Amino acid sequence: MTGPAEPIAPADRLPARIAALVGVLGVFAAVAAGHLVGGLVGGDASPFRAVANQVRDRSPDAVVEWAKQTLGTSDKFVAQLGVAVVLVLLGVLAGLLSRKVAWPGLTLAVVLGITGIVAVLQQRDVGQLGVLAPVAGLVAGASVFGWLHRLALARVENDTPAAGVSRRTFLKASGGTAAGAGIAVAAGQWLADSVDVEGSRASVGKLVAQVKAPPLPAGADFAADGTPTFLTANADFYRIDTAFVLPRITAQDWKLRIHGMVDKELTLSYADLRRFRLVERDVTLTCVSNEVGGDLISTARFVGVPIHEVLDLVGVRQGAQQLLSTSKDGWTCSTPVDVLQDPERMALLAIGMNGEPLPLEHGFPVRQVVPGLYGYVSATKWVVDWEFTTFSGHSAYWTDRGWSEQGPIKTESRIDTPKDGASVGAGKVTVAGIAWAQNTGIDKVEVRVDKGPWQQAELSTEVTDQAWRMWRVKFDVPPGTHTAAVRATDRDGYTQTEHHADPVPDGATGWHSVEFDAK
Repeated sequence: MTGPAEPIAPADRLPARIAALVGVLGVFAAVAAGHLVGGLVGGDASPFRAVANQVRDRSPDAVVEWAKQTLGTSDKFVAQLGVAVVLVLLGVLAGLLSRKVAWPGLTLAVVLGITGIVAVLQQRDVGQLGVLAPVAGLVAGASVFGWLHRLALARVENDTPAAGVSRRTFLKASGGTAAGAGIAVAAGQWLADSVDVEGSRASVGKLVAQVKAPPLPAGADFAADGTPTFLTANADFYRIDTAFVLPRITAQDWKLRIHGMVDKELTLSYADLRRFRLVERDVTLTCVSNEVGGDLISTARFVGVPIHEVLDLVGVRQGAQQLLSTSKDGWTCSTPVDVLQDPERMALLAIGMNGEPLPLEHGFPVRQVVPGLYGYVSATKWVVDWEFTTFSGHSAYWTDRGWSEQGPIKTESRIDTPKDGASVGAGKVTVAGIAWAQNTGIDKVEVRVDKGPWQQAELSTEVTDQAWRMWRVKFDVPPGTHTAAVRATDRDGYTQTEHHADPVPDGATGWHSVEFDAK
């Protein structure tokens, strides 16, 4: 008993499924060759990564924000998956357009290859050799497509294996192409990941600060009542960045170029940085995309070099307004110079986090930590370039997308317990959470239930005005559904506004509220 017969194509035309397979394998070969050569030359030379980066950079801000809020750190995987799906569809299209002759598919291969070359050339951390990766992808994709197309068409045009190419020969060629491309992708990834970052982290050794943060006082948090611990574990620290693949730099290879409006241009190595005094500070970092009540906020004990001491060394010229810092992956950040020069603020070139060298995902070997500014204007990870300039002279990644040039963190608060939608026992209910007003400090926190009178909460012991502060308060609630709301007042006398504003362009505002059931 036999299955349904394959539809017979005209003798001069490939069957649709064979044509589509040829197109997809051509695209796969192009991606694989580009990825392999990209692994050899380094950086974002892989055309697949470069195209994904361009999709990320050119996406509308509303789409980017939706992805961050909805997908979290999975947004990068989804974006790359989307690019992969589009490439597969283009491969299918190339094949279907080439059922009779190969030139339509070859033309599309050239267009895709040129797109990859342009995308790679726009990557900031790719040297001149980087163009070899997309060129290799173009050559491999076109060659494999043309070769498989000839084999497939030869089989169609000759009815017998003796006269033409057997079905088995074509399948072997297709399978071999797929296997070879898969091996090339794996090899390229292995080469890209072969930089021994963990070995470099281990070689850094213990980071001993000359200026230590004081021990955490008793009552620094109310974790037993549902608040976060005062210090966030590195594994739990929020992560927001634009890197599809985490930049891998060893401490031995790291350099920071300092140039622009300075008296003395300088390039610092990691060893040079270690000759400065190390300072230890407890600092809360906050993402500007943090919604009211959101979790894009964490606190760590950072160790690093005071940035104002580096600036004293190079001599920032009068008229310089911003530091344009660049990450190894090409992301740029614009930070006001006056904030960096403030010794009270004590911005850091951080090399340690919670008692260990920076984790890779948080910027190893060196990142910026600037208390009181949202991360998009301060917290450059994997930092490799500093240019001192004016705001009109250059703009940065997020300011190009409509975000504010200045990003001071706003006075805000959040309820951590009870959670929204939680069920609790009726009677005495503890409402607890966090508040922050960096560089100013929290003066008081007030909570109300069901729009009743505001009740002042107990504050945790203050550690520093550069970090969050916990609060808690008890309410006697009857059975039923209740709503709790919170507001904070800082030491300047400002009470956070009830008005809800979206994060764009300079951070969200509004009172956080939760609804819970008492039973």
